[in-house]
Amino acid sequence: MTTVHQRIVVAVNPSASFGKNHAVGAKVVAALSAAGHSVSELRKADYASLVAASREAVATSPDAFVVVGGDGMVNLGANVTALTGVPLGIVPAGTGNDMARALGIPHSNTDDAIAVLLEALTRPAAEIDAGLITHVDESGVAKTTWFACMISAGFDALANERANNMRRPRGASRYIIALVIELAKLRPIRYRLVLDGVEMVTDAALVSVGNGVSLGGGMKVTPDAMLDDGLFDVLVVQPMSRTSFMRIFPRVFKGTHTSDHRVAVHRAAHVVVESEGVAAYADGERLGKLPIDIELVPASLLVLAPEPAFEPPIVIARRGD
Repeated sequence: MTTVHQRIVVAVNPSASFGKNHAVGAKVVAALSAAGHSVSELRKADYASLVAASREAVATSPDAFVVVGGDGMVNLGANVTALTGVPLGIVPAGTGNDMARALGIPHSNTDDAIAVLLEALTRPAAEIDAGLITHVDESGVAKTTWFACMISAGFDALANERANNMRRPRGASRYIIALVIELAKLRPIRYRLVLDGVEMVTDAALVSVGNGVSLGGGMKVTPDAMLDDGLFDVLVVQPMSRTSFMRIFPRVFKGTHTSDHRVAVHRAAHVVVESEGVAAYADGERLGKLPIDIELVPASLLVLAPEPAFEPPIVIARRGD
């Protein structure tokens, strides 16, 4: 492996996975420094300060911007690096780590993830798509937000909201428990969807917009999604009884739920999702209430990803090739 001296910024979320992995950031900085890179570490007391510091750091055009944490930190990374030409590196240290899963970065072994990062720094970064969301935030201000992996806007968002407020358990099972609790209140939600200009008004239990494959720590809600095909995969699950939902739910971990006739996956590059009283989440971060307008921006994000030798590999291929 040939190491070229690079200037790297590392942003650390010390509360990732409830602080369980608080030492991971220091380990990443030490490994990068030992490899001959010049490293600046960002740690801030609150998220807003970390975002501001990250934007300032990326504006200096470092050779890479690395986030240490979960999908929320990946979301931060996407929002400060999209369209800048600065590659985004990921060392997963959160609860779900779904974007790391989509990229084939080891998500349960920090040492392996750091090894992947060091190796990826010796090669050109991979180009992937990202989504740009136009929405209104919690304070009523119109804004745009990037996302990298997944948008939740239905039953899955309600479960996400509950999981975020739970203190126990501290692993990915927290999301599953939240799903089961929310299942007791399962009800159809009326949506207006616009997919590449085609309107669809429908009742649904679950709506997700995937650039990546999974949410909630490996639930493959859009199992055929590709990160570089120029399309979102839009999952729409029709209303069903609690019993039926519980029967189909285990299949989401293998991605086989899409064979059920009540589950549809649509593909589009421009998606509008409207509904009354439903919140939307992007990469696990709360956006605010619907509606949201989502545009896919091809090759807008550079990522430091493993080669196909790592499992599961990132798929750099276009549909139809």
